[in-house]
Amino acid sequence: MLIKEIGYITLLECMPLIKKQELEKMKQRIYVDTSVIGGCEDEEFSRWSIQLFEEFQQGLKTAVISNLTRRELEGAPESVKKILLSLSYTNIENVVLTEIAESLTQNYIDDRVVGARHIADAQHIALASVERVDVLVSWNFQHIVNIDRIHAFNSVNLTLGYPMLEIRSPREVIHEKEI
Repeated sequence: MLIKEIGYITLLECMPLIKKQELEKMKQRIYVDTSVIGGCEDEEFSRWSIQLFEEFQQGLKTAVISNLTRRELEGAPESVKKILLSLSYTNIENVVLTEIAESLTQNYIDDRVVGARHIADAQHIALASVERVDVLVSWNFQHIVNIDRIHAFNSVNLTLGYPMLEIRSPREVIHEKEI
């Protein structure tokens, strides 16, 4: 093959050479808000929340979990808390709410993307934006997974130099076995 004679190798030939760390970088980093964890026990959402957590457990995706999410889970039933504990630490990336994320949160409120009463929703979006995750998942259709709000959050992000944030429901990010 001419490619080999010149000294180039194809991507398929190079795959065994890719280090585990490089494969880890290629996995989707998915910021999970509290509604997705609770969704595992909600009849309406359990199918997709559970499947997403199975994909985290299998190491197909990385769950990005914030201290904000953990704090919100403190008042949850034990069965909901155990869902997060079921994940291996190797499949979780822990992030914390920083002053930078708090500043971005305030910009969302100042621009009336959400009201101050819903600061926690804005904090989730800001934290996911600052951390530059691949996607944020939520079942909160009123304040987060809402096309008008998504556009407004991303308008603020772009104005301040942050990338657009993909915001989806778990149903939209799971691997469908059958199409």
